[in-house]
Amino acid sequence: MSSNPSEFGGVVDVRERLSAVGYLPDASIETVTYLAERLHKPVLVEGPAGVGKTELAKAVAAARGAELIRLQCYEGLDEAKALYEWNYKKQLLRITHARGGDTAGGESWDAVEDDLFGEDYLLERPLLRALRHPGDVVLLIDEVDKVDFEFEALLLEILSDFQVTIPELGTVRGSRHPFVVLTSNNTRELSEALKRRCLYLHLDYPSVEREKQIVLSRVPEAPEALADQLVRIVRSLRQLELKKPPSISETLDWARTLLELGFDAVDEGVARSTLNVLLKYQQDVEKAAAHLKLPPRPEMN
Repeated sequence: MSSNPSEFGGVVDVRERLSAVGYLPDASIETVTYLAERLHKPVLVEGPAGVGKTELAKAVAAARGAELIRLQCYEGLDEAKALYEWNYKKQLLRITHARGGDTAGGESWDAVEDDLFGEDYLLERPLLRALRHPGDVVLLIDEVDKVDFEFEALLLEILSDFQVTIPELGTVRGSRHPFVVLTSNNTRELSEALKRRCLYLHLDYPSVEREKQIVLSRVPEAPEALADQLVRIVRSLRQLELKKPPSISETLDWARTLLELGFDAVDEGVARSTLNVLLKYQQDVEKAAAHLKLPPRPEMN
């Protein structure tokens, strides 16, 4: 058992604490989350968009009372935006001030040069901030499959040794291991070197019963019959060849929409009029509308 009270006490503790913050884990999520903490291993979470990969990192941070530091990956992301960069404007002001000082017999250039690449001029980006943070941190590296292999090489040093080398300052070592979650939507294959350093977790769309539990947890005012009906409809839509199948968050949005409009059941007319909440492409809306053949709602007396 860890002496750190924020850390999980076991698999059951993971389940209870994640559930308490609104994230309903299954057995694989519970086990991998606990082992990642105990073994100081990052978790690589793969799966389609919208199945709760990012939400897992947020839930772990909330359950542990930790700060969430997020690095949103994108094509072209470089070291300056992910790790650190120098405050060039502040450095320029320092140089300008020093030159004025020299004319008045002030600071020498050697002294100024040593100072320019010190802590006062360093701008921390998410990776370095997580590395040097003194408290409990969850580091989320979101959509890592969007960066190139060169950027993965930067991650390897951090994930392997929990350190990074800054040429002007030397090697920076972390004082404590953050809980690291990397997410991937499988848009490209990640390197074997990166995968070796991680525990692997695959999340797929949940079963009908589990998604129903999620809806009732996140939208507690929803009647159980409505929750059951709408998750079954969403499940059937995911079986279609859609450009973007509805995610769990869009299921929740749909449940809130139906309640806001005063519907306690879904018929073909209700579904057709609200499909734009669930689906994001017109071709998907048309395909779903053709697919849905729901009975009309019973007339109210």
